[in-house]
Amino acid sequence: MASIDICSKQELTTILERFKPQRDNLLPILNEINKKFGYISPVAMMEIAEYLDIPVAEIHGVISFYHFLSTEKKGKYIIRLCKTISCEMAGKEKIARMLEKELGIKFGETTSDGMFSLEYTNCIGMCDHGPAMLVNEKVYAKLTPEKVIEIVDELKKRGQL
Repeated sequence: MASIDICSKQELTTILERFKPQRDNLLPILNEINKKFGYISPVAMMEIAEYLDIPVAEIHGVISFYHFLSTEKKGKYIIRLCKTISCEMAGKEKIARMLEKELGIKFGETTSDGMFSLEYTNCIGMCDHGPAMLVNEKVYAKLTPEKVIEIVDELKKRGQL
């Protein structure tokens, strides 16, 4: 796992200082760090533990409970395909196969260039517009294999800028 460098440690400190050192700020702090770095490193967990005066194990437990927080570095674009029954009935499997084909990875993996991570997620509230997926925080609904190709191509172009 990559170590946190001095610059990142300064960014981490800046994030922590935006919050009062109170236990109820744990989730907002974790969310901010996850957004900034793409994951929450062991070093970050130790810094948070010291700042909030809570055990590292408790922090790790919160991270492992929430699907959108991670202890592993993910891609710049995290694609989360809804796996609920309504998306399943609307053709989720075709979308999943097309995503794997276009990205060259399986679900649970990240591309070698660090651009894309592919995950399943529980309901994203688009049951009447399935199959649906999230790319980071943006929702894509009524997906077709052709639409997936367009979305992935657009993301690849954006990633090259």
